[in-house]
Amino acid sequence: MRTWAGFAYVSFVIDCFSRAIVGWQAATTKTTPLVTTALRMGLWRRDRAGRPALDGLVHHSDAGSQFTSVSFAETLALEGIAASIGSIGDAYDNALAESTIGLFKTEAIRDDSPFRTGPLKQLEDVEWVTAEWVDWYNARRLHSTLGDVPPEEFEAAYYADLETPSHPVLAPA
Repeated sequence: MRTWAGFAYVSFVIDCFSRAIVGWQAATTKTTPLVTTALRMGLWRRDRAGRPALDGLVHHSDAGSQFTSVSFAETLALEGIAASIGSIGDAYDNALAESTIGLFKTEAIRDDSPFRTGPLKQLEDVEWVTAEWVDWYNARRLHSTLGDVPPEEFEAAYYADLETPSHPVLAPA
């Protein structure tokens, strides 16, 4: 997106199951550190919440150079994450990310967005708007694919259901 100081880029890491944005990063260049930092934030947040990444985790992305770099491939390998890269020029391969980016631009970046308090002058303005929007997106935005609940509520219900025994234990009479 354009700021008064130049361009800014935002990378999101999205949990496909809950639609939660678990990591994000904004930068003035679209390079490997942009996506690596977003990934590391997502892993850190999951670990901090007591829900670390499990075996079999897959990171899907488009074929951008930041995702196909040796450095990013090494990061994924060190974390035990399999890489999945969509075909070039096919937005359908990465539909969830494309949809989320579209929502971000429409709901947060547009000039009349309620998340903006003025023009996007520099990277810090983009970071502020992004942080506010991600918080709202995860905690309050209703998602029809999740039964019209926000991602955080969907996840909380899922994990609560996992922790509830499926068959009540009966005490001896």
